[in-house]
Amino acid sequence: MISFLSWYILITALGWLTFPLVYCLFPALADRGYTLARAFGLLIWGYVFWLLASFQIAQNDIGGLLLGLLIVGGSSAWMFINSRTELAGWLREYRKLIVITEILFLIAFGFMAFVRANNPETFTAGGEKWMEVAFINAILHSPTFPPHDPWLSGYAISYYYFGYVMTAMLAKFTAVPGPVAHNLMLSLIFGLSAIGAYGLLYNLLVSHRRSKGVVEKSEGVTAVGALFAPLFLLIVSNLQGFFEALYRRGIGWAFTPSGETAASSFWSKGIGWIFNPEEGTAFSSFWPWLDLRELTNPPTQPLQWAPDQYFWWWRASRVIQDYDLNGTWHEVIDEFPFFSYLLGDLHPHVLAMPFNLLAIAIALNIFLGGWRGTIDLFFGQLRINKVGFVTIALVLGGLAFLNTWDILFAATLIVLSYALVQVRAAGWGWGRLEDILLLGIPLVVTAFVMYLPFFVGFDSQAGGVLPNFMYPTRGAHLWIVWGTLFVPLFAYLIYLWRNRVSASWRVGLFSALGVLIALLATMFVLGFLALKLKPDLMQMLLESQQRDANAFIADSMLRRLEYIGSLLTLLALLVPALAFLFGSSSQNDISEMQAPPHSPSSTFVLLLTALGILLVLGPEFVYLRDNFGWRINTIFKFYFQAWILLSLAAAFGVTVMLSELRRLAFVFYAVVVVAVMGAGLVYPIFSLPEKTDNFRVERPEQRTLDGAAYLANMMPDDYQAIQFMQQLDPGVVAETAGGGYSEHARVATFTGMPTVLGWDNHEGQWRDFALQGTREADIEMLYTTNDWATAQEIINRYNIRYIYVGNLERSTYNVNQEKFNRFLKPVFQQGSVTVYEVP
Repeated sequence: MISFLSWYILITALGWLTFPLVYCLFPALADRGYTLARAFGLLIWGYVFWLLASFQIAQNDIGGLLLGLLIVGGSSAWMFINSRTELAGWLREYRKLIVITEILFLIAFGFMAFVRANNPETFTAGGEKWMEVAFINAILHSPTFPPHDPWLSGYAISYYYFGYVMTAMLAKFTAVPGPVAHNLMLSLIFGLSAIGAYGLLYNLLVSHRRSKGVVEKSEGVTAVGALFAPLFLLIVSNLQGFFEALYRRGIGWAFTPSGETAASSFWSKGIGWIFNPEEGTAFSSFWPWLDLRELTNPPTQPLQWAPDQYFWWWRASRVIQDYDLNGTWHEVIDEFPFFSYLLGDLHPHVLAMPFNLLAIAIALNIFLGGWRGTIDLFFGQLRINKVGFVTIALVLGGLAFLNTWDILFAATLIVLSYALVQVRAAGWGWGRLEDILLLGIPLVVTAFVMYLPFFVGFDSQAGGVLPNFMYPTRGAHLWIVWGTLFVPLFAYLIYLWRNRVSASWRVGLFSALGVLIALLATMFVLGFLALKLKPDLMQMLLESQQRDANAFIADSMLRRLEYIGSLLTLLALLVPALAFLFGSSSQNDISEMQAPPHSPSSTFVLLLTALGILLVLGPEFVYLRDNFGWRINTIFKFYFQAWILLSLAAAFGVTVMLSELRRLAFVFYAVVVVAVMGAGLVYPIFSLPEKTDNFRVERPEQRTLDGAAYLANMMPDDYQAIQFMQQLDPGVVAETAGGGYSEHARVATFTGMPTVLGWDNHEGQWRDFALQGTREADIEMLYTTNDWATAQEIINRYNIRYIYVGNLERSTYNVNQEKFNRFLKPVFQQGSVTVYEVP
């Protein structure tokens, strides 16, 4: 509780400290950036501190943190002095917004902290928690930046690690250990994302109502209606949980008593057999057709509503089933926010969430007329002021440092919002392409320069773009993943059509078809280039599929026709979204319009919708090349980004329609919304008790945010040794090396000291495998050799200071401990663990 309160007080104080700066930076938003102040404050404080430590102007200590905070506070104080009267008036007028925001943040932060306190363990199985704790501890123990890689001694971290810098900053400032900071940061990100989404929808609704002539302060329906945004973003889930409940209850199965056939039993007894099965067999044509992993076999008896299979909640992130042409299954990750928080991995895609929302707010601020001004460049003129330009570059560069994939959608959204502003001023034309390039290229260059120390040392597993011939998504699986957002989006598009809002249907249709043709052409061009440039690789692929090139393409296209439902669904959303989007920006004079105009908010939401659909559509034809070799990561990253965009759009549509529909239309729509949201809430309702063991503990004091506390029971000797080593001077540790999701590298993970080699597969994802050299074999030789000269040479080669011998080392290697006892001094010895220090 003390750790939680210290973080709550610190982040709240940071938000208030930064608010005068944010107030001046977001002039077009009704909330003036108040709901984003905490996230922006953390970003700019983290940037200043990281830059100071990277150039060794400051150390990675409290002094450096205070210096960074002083710089941020000084900038904000200057803004306060110049706008204090206006700011004070805003605070008086928007008291209700402030109160709701503060209550929402406290509830969201506290709720997720309570969830983590009931399930705090940083287990290795099925997640990345050890990697994340290792990064946090390594950053805490690195005097300057870049921080050392805890799993590859002699190297710096080669990963987008900005989120872990922020985590370590808060941990160091509040004297919180790394494993506690891991759970607190996950909870904090949940809280920041809740108020960030709330603020975005609030600003959209205020703009929408003002465009319709409704003058309303924050005390109206807007402040309450905006709560739909965090609900759709963070809580509402995909439909896997709903189908898990149906499956567990036996719906869709015909149960046959012994001695009867499935058909005769089903037709003679009717649906009653589904709810009251007896001993016998079970039959279903639905569940094998639906093809959800582990739901094709009959449910166990007795039937119930609550899913109870081991790890059933994990399947919600593995809905999409990819098979090659031979029927071999390939794993695909389709995470959504609630699953990520339930899993508890503090991975970059989660850490970046509130800052993605900050980027969307920047796009909205531009779209609503903020940052007007000009910047003269030698090759053209930007229609934006210098403050806005630098702010955009700061956030975009920060996103690349947080989760590099996210810069793609964030930069696209910001640049397109800027282009739409120019469309309103000058109409469509080739000049808009020039506007996009004039803003986009300098922004990318500036962001790169601002975060140059990161990019210089960054290495990525991404290696270009590959064509996706074999793996189209089935329509059924697409709807299970996206149904809870697609239904509100379809309803809102129909609502716009029924209200005869201006739309350019021809432009929308041809634009969507153009995108489709471009993606299809890109797929074939990439396939052709691969066949010509990498014939050996392509031949291996064709042989693995037992087909020549013509048969491979023909069978792949036939599969696309078989799975056409997903493509039709996406086009059914994209065509009207683009039609209304172009219709909203093609008629500048409202008096000449033949249909009711859009509100600016509606136009921006259509842009969010179109971009979100494109993110879902892209992996149907291409994917980014990485160490996995198929589209597992592309789906993962793009779908998560799309969920952020589409959840905001769906929340806007629901709020607007509930406030504007009347009579039977309102009742019908309310029933639909309740049904859809209810289906999307089945997953959190059932999965939370499952993951937390129904929030039961033997004693309340057993609830803890310490992700390492479980080690005291599972490996008590190791736990005590690690606690002792945290007080030692830093140095390279020798311990077992091995594959991922194991207990190898436990010492480096929980002490922050670098080890010679940790999880080798993860290091191979972050940098060239060749850099590992003979490390794994050398560590084995260090432990097993009888020759001290050989051991000494390995110790010198990797500058090893501590040698750790525990049960894991003994079970992994045939340890010859006698040589360590003869030549080295034990600094710790308890039970099965001995730690030696090299003089």
